[in-house]
Amino acid sequence: QVQLAESGGGLVQPGGSLRLSCAATGSIRSINFMGWYRQAPGKERELVATIDRGGITNYADSVKGRFTISRNNANNMVYLQMNSLKPEDTAVYYCNAQILHDSWRVSDNWGQGTQVTVSS
Repeated sequence: QVQLAESGGGLVQPGGSLRLSCAATGSIRSINFMGWYRQAPGKERELVATIDRGGITNYADSVKGRFTISRNNANNMVYLQMNSLKPEDTAVYYCNAQILHDSWRVSDNWGQGTQVTVSS
């Protein structure tokens, strides 16, 4: 009933920038938290950043000052601007959203992931 579709990943050199986008579509009444997580090879999935409906943000210490999360409530979209990228930022990045459906059911939803590779 709900789909999250990420875009914007790719290959970038160290120090470069990328902007990830995620669109939530389907039976959506409202979305509370939206966020980005990442999983590097051989590691567990970790939080990158979250943003609530009012715009309050939370970041992992490793990305503070380099990444910026934002959202558009009207279009049910969330973005992640990534600057000063480092090789250790290489991972599959996943979009997450806590959705209140038209049926008043609440669900936790994930996108399929987009690869970000930082390498020279």
